[in-house]
Amino acid sequence: MIVAASLAGAGAAPAVAGDPTGLWLTEQGDARIRIARCGAALCGAIAWLREPIDGDTGRPAADDKNPDPRLRTRPLIGLRIAYEMRPSGTPDKWSGLFYNSDDGQTYRGSLTLTAPGMLRAEGCIGPLCSGETWRKLR
Repeated sequence: MIVAASLAGAGAAPAVAGDPTGLWLTEQGDARIRIARCGAALCGAIAWLREPIDGDTGRPAADDKNPDPRLRTRPLIGLRIAYEMRPSGTPDKWSGLFYNSDDGQTYRGSLTLTAPGMLRAEGCIGPLCSGETWRKLR
């Protein structure tokens, strides 16, 4: 939800950052991510998966690509995938880290409110960045 800036005197005040907290549907519609406040930062966890059961094992989808063998059985639902997201200095943008359960790696990344109800999630390897746009669920 974008918070409207208030007017001060004759000119407009600087825009107030929007609030990215809430439930977001990924671009492919295969997961829902809950963005919440975690102390002074934002974090995001998998709240729902279209395919919550691993077809190979018949068990709940797990973090099986994690480099730490002790963590490979933890369920994907509830797994924190975005963390330490802090204001970047650009309005409506937070920078931090993403964990990618598809490869077990952690990447620099950002969350950016691009329009009301639209959040761009981007991860980077060095100077190369890739991402997708999530839609807010009510």
